[in-house]
Amino acid sequence: MSRPLLRTRLAGLPLLAGALFALPLLAGAPPLAAAEPVLSPAEIVAAAPQGEWVAIAPADLLVMDLAADAAGKPRRVVIQLMPAPFSQRWIGNLRTLAAAHWWDGLSVNRVQDNYVVQWGDAAGEDKTTARPLPAGLAATTGADYAARWVPGLVPWALTPMGQAAPEIPPPPPAAPPAITARVADAYARAVGFRGGFPVALGYPEGPPKPWKTVAPVQAWPLHCYGAVGVGRDMPPDAGTGAELYTVIGTPPRHLDRNIAVVGRVIEGIEHLSSLPRGTGPLGFYQTAAERTAIRSIRLGSDVPELPRYQFLSTEGASFARYAEARANRRDAFFVTPAGGVDICNLPVPVRRMP
Repeated sequence: MSRPLLRTRLAGLPLLAGALFALPLLAGAPPLAAAEPVLSPAEIVAAAPQGEWVAIAPADLLVMDLAADAAGKPRRVVIQLMPAPFSQRWIGNLRTLAAAHWWDGLSVNRVQDNYVVQWGDAAGEDKTTARPLPAGLAATTGADYAARWVPGLVPWALTPMGQAAPEIPPPPPAAPPAITARVADAYARAVGFRGGFPVALGYPEGPPKPWKTVAPVQAWPLHCYGAVGVGRDMPPDAGTGAELYTVIGTPPRHLDRNIAVVGRVIEGIEHLSSLPRGTGPLGFYQTAAERTAIRSIRLGSDVPELPRYQFLSTEGASFARYAEARANRRDAFFVTPAGGVDICNLPVPVRRMP
């Protein structure tokens, strides 16, 4: 039974030999082009052209200088303020508080692991010892945690079904879709970006409908890592902006539309996230010695020699490639692409202006 099998194998030898003799004929052919290397998200950002970067006005920055660390090194935290129409009453109050030097000499009072760092007046709960607030602060209300939808508020909506104009019909001129990555969100039917900040889109209440058949009714900023929000008391209090916090852990998206988001840390968050955790309830420090002093908080326009900052436009080709790379990592380290990305895992890159 083995002989036919042997004859079958031997019968293929002349063909193999002919193939070997034919190899020299291919020697003069051009070599196959090497596959282009797959870029990481950071490499895509580094290669983005200057025309896709958007300048951040110094007046839209809040600069917090903490007391030097144990080695005597300065600690500076730079916050980009939220663009209109979001949280503008609180933003106005922040400008008033910074101009009054109100935070100078106060402290970081709370560091709760995987949650937030909070700063302001440690004696603020007691009206007899609290630092008086400056005149002219605007009244605030929880009704402003979200902004009413107006055409063009968010150029593109990102959903599990893809990218499209959030308005029905889309407002002219409608640019072609750019972001192909699947962007899923557990808290909103669609998300997008406004001035470099991630926002969620709210649609009319009622029976579920395909999202492409209705227009949004509101939008709100998100509690992603580094987001800066306003501390407050129980509702209806909405906070003045005197007490601020930043997210240093898993994005607490359940806070969206429950507290005002007023900005995001764009530089120096390591000076907050690395602070010792508070030992009291909710991570509050129990003694003054545990707190980190605030030397000053100023608007960027009042800080001499402050670097200029830029964020990567979310409407350019580089951001579209960056989003796809974040959703499906194919650079050398990765084995299996994720197939999608959470909006808070798609942080808009910020850099110092070269």
